[in-house]
Amino acid sequence: MKSLLLLVLISICWADHQSDNYTLYHDRVIHIQAENGPRLLVEAEQAKVFSHRGGNVTLPCKFYRDPTAFGSGIHKIRIKWTKLTSDYLKEVDVFVSMGYHKKTYGGYQGRVFLKGGSDNDASLVITDLTLEDYGRYKCEVIEGLEDDTAVVAVDLQGVVFPYFPRLGRYNLNFHEAQQVCLDQDAVIASFDQLYDAWRGGLDWCNAGWLSDGSVQYPITKPREPCGGQNTVPGVRNYGFWDKDKSRYDVFCFTSNFNGRFYYLIHPTKLTYDEAVQACRNDGAQIAKVGQIFAAWKLLGYDRCDAGWLADGSVRYPISRPRRRCSPTEAAVRFVGFPDKKHKLYGVYCFRAYN
Repeated sequence: MKSLLLLVLISICWADHQSDNYTLYHDRVIHIQAENGPRLLVEAEQAKVFSHRGGNVTLPCKFYRDPTAFGSGIHKIRIKWTKLTSDYLKEVDVFVSMGYHKKTYGGYQGRVFLKGGSDNDASLVITDLTLEDYGRYKCEVIEGLEDDTAVVAVDLQGVVFPYFPRLGRYNLNFHEAQQVCLDQDAVIASFDQLYDAWRGGLDWCNAGWLSDGSVQYPITKPREPCGGQNTVPGVRNYGFWDKDKSRYDVFCFTSNFNGRFYYLIHPTKLTYDEAVQACRNDGAQIAKVGQIFAAWKLLGYDRCDAGWLADGSVRYPISRPRRRCSPTEAAVRFVGFPDKKHKLYGVYCFRAYN
C-alpha cells in the first residue's frame, strides 16, 4: 500500500512539473533541427504574381538556414533563377548570383535584378515584362552540399484569340503556328491561358496548337459539330501531334500594348496597299490582329467599321453588341481575307509610343 501511494505521488509531481514547463514556454516558437533533416529551406510567399506586358513584377523567394550547420557567413550562398518550359522538359537560365558575382542571360539582360530586401531575400525583380516572360520560374538556393527550390508563376493580363492564315483552317504546323502568333504581336498561348479564356466564355470549334505542343479547343456551348450535343462544356484535348507534319489552327495570346490603336478616318475606302500607305502617311503602321484583340478586350474599343489589318484580313471590334453590329455578342468580327487589289475597306492603324 505504501508503494502504491509513493507511485501516485511521483506521478502527480511529474505532471505538475510538465504543466509548469508548458505554462512557462507556451508562447515561444522553438525550432528543433532533426539530425538528418534539411538545413536549408527555400519558400515563396506567393505561388503566382500578376502583371501585364510592359509592367514590373517581383517574384518572391526567401531562404532560411540552420546557422549551426553553416555558420554566420553568407558569402558562399549561390542563388539561381531559371524559367521552366511549358512542357517541363528543360530549364532556361535567367539569373545567377554568388556574392559579388552576378550574371544575367538572354533576353533578361538589363531587366532583372535581386530585390535584396534582407540577407535571406532571393526575390527576383523583372522589369519591362514581355509576352515571353509569362510562365513558371524556379528559385534555387545552394550552400555547400545543401540546396532547395521554390516555384513562382508569372501571369499576364491579356486575351487569347484563335488564328488561321489566308490559306484557311488547319494549315499550320507547330513551328508555323509559333511564327504567325509572333507576326500578329502575340505569342502562342499556354493551356492555362486557354483554360482561363474558356472560363471567360471563349467558344471555338476548331482545334489549335498550344505552347506545350498539344492541340485543343474550348467549347462553352456543346453542339453536334463540336464534340457532340450531349457532351459537357470544357477544353477538348486532341493530344500531342507531330510538330512538323500535323496541321491545325493556333491559339495566340497578347497583352497590353504601348501605343495607340485607332480606325483611320479617310475620305475613301481603300485597297490593302492603299491602306498600308495611309497608315504610314499618318505616322503609324497598319495594325496587327493581336492589337485589335487587345484594344477590344483590354480597352473596350468599339467600332462598327470593317477595316484592313496587317495580315490581309478584315475585321472590326464590337464591345457593345447592337443591331447590325454583332447583335448577339461582344466580339472581334471576322469578315475574311478579301482580294487585296480589288476589295475596298477602311483600315485600323497602330502608332507606337516611344
